[in-house]
Amino acid sequence: MTTPGERLARSWRRLSRIPGGRRIFAWILGRTVPYSGSVRPRFHVLEPGRAVVSITERRRLRNHFRSVHAIALANVGELASGLAMTLALPADARGIPVRIEIDYLKKARGRITAEGRADPPARVTADTDADATAELRDEDGDVVATMVVRWRIGPRD
Repeated sequence: MTTPGERLARSWRRLSRIPGGRRIFAWILGRTVPYSGSVRPRFHVLEPGRAVVSITERRRLRNHFRSVHAIALANVGELASGLAMTLALPADARGIPVRIEIDYLKKARGRITAEGRADPPARVTADTDADATAELRDEDGDVVATMVVRWRIGPRD
């Protein structure tokens, strides 16, 4: 039986190499995880422990301050950190987010790029917690938000 991380990695390797493949990957992910797909993410890097995902400001994602809405930022940050964790989990482990903390540092405008990082334990014999992080930057490279997502990781049944 293949794990979610293995299926994601296989799809990414296959699709990211062909013209339009990254858009197809984004469409498939958006159909599989509709809420994450609602921000129209673009995928740049997917590898164990690291994922880089961006969104582009548009009217549907704006708040009344004319900046990217806080929840849209949380969405792309959780997506990037979650992909990093999912791709890094050992084959005999499974995990689920149990806590999210986000700090908003600056109004977010334009293209926002979230870099997710995760370093779960290499061996999981009992339930344990591990953190994944995301740093969200605007087009100028300024950090607009930081996020920590606590995951409960345990052995796969």
